[in-house]
Amino acid sequence: MNLNPAKQTTLYGHHFEFCNFIDLYKNKKLPNKILLSGEKGIGKSTLAYHIINRILSFGEEHSYDEKNFTIDPENKSFKLILNKSNPNFISIDIEEDKKSIDINQIRNLILNLNKSSFNIKPRLVLIDNIELLNINSVNALLKIVEEPNDNIYFILINNNKKILPTLKSRCLNYNIHLKSDESFDISNKILGKNVKKLIHEQMINNYSTPGSILNLLNFADTNGVDLTQMNLKDFIKMIINEKKYKKDQFVKQLLYSLIELYFRQNVSLRNIKLLKMQNYFLKKINNTKIFNLDDETLLMEFDDKALNG
Repeated sequence: MNLNPAKQTTLYGHHFEFCNFIDLYKNKKLPNKILLSGEKGIGKSTLAYHIINRILSFGEEHSYDEKNFTIDPENKSFKLILNKSNPNFISIDIEEDKKSIDINQIRNLILNLNKSSFNIKPRLVLIDNIELLNINSVNALLKIVEEPNDNIYFILINNNKKILPTLKSRCLNYNIHLKSDESFDISNKILGKNVKKLIHEQMINNYSTPGSILNLLNFADTNGVDLTQMNLKDFIKMIINEKKYKKDQFVKQLLYSLIELYFRQNVSLRNIKLLKMQNYFLKKINNTKIFNLDDETLLMEFDDKALNG
């Protein structure tokens, strides 16, 4: 199951937002600095790629199908984006094994934008996970965002995380939402199956975006896990004991969210011991994220005290 937003040729959901942006573009009123904010996995990046293809495919063969909200795989701009060779599109995201978007990535962006365009088409810059810009990267980006060259559009993706007000204030912010039933409907369409029949009832309601649902199923499929038969406690133990979280940022975040879910399902005011344990471990998880502490020691302690205690 390929969940790369750049390769999603059908836009499931967010049709109103898409039409709104394209109408603004057609009427030459599209803001040149757009901030798409919403939960991670809700489809913000996929929406951005569809907007980008609609703009770049104007006048091209196999242009965007607005009626069905689909990208034609034979479209030239789409192929060039997949090959990372489209002169009118620049994508920036956190690099593998990095903790933040490096200032050198922004410097290279500025150099590219200062070069003359090969054609009269607009140039679009997509920066995903902007909450991961470090202070130096933000300051460098502000210089080019404040006064962009003509015909350049920035689309920034924020996963409902805190970002510097100096950057947010320079963009037009759009909040992207999905209702719970819409998330499941989109997931069903992408997968071609009823996802609620594929995940144990203890876990299903913890997943509120199509991305989180499909990533969970993708993980289970890759690791040969039957999520219909595995309850929450056993699933957490499996990930910890088999060290599935090692060098896999998605699995680590998945595990942390499952631990939080475990406490939500089991803690009560009557159980003071478990309540204290919840406060202790959630604080340690937060410190581990912030200070990049040793997660293996934390997780083994959780397994021993919470799951086996």
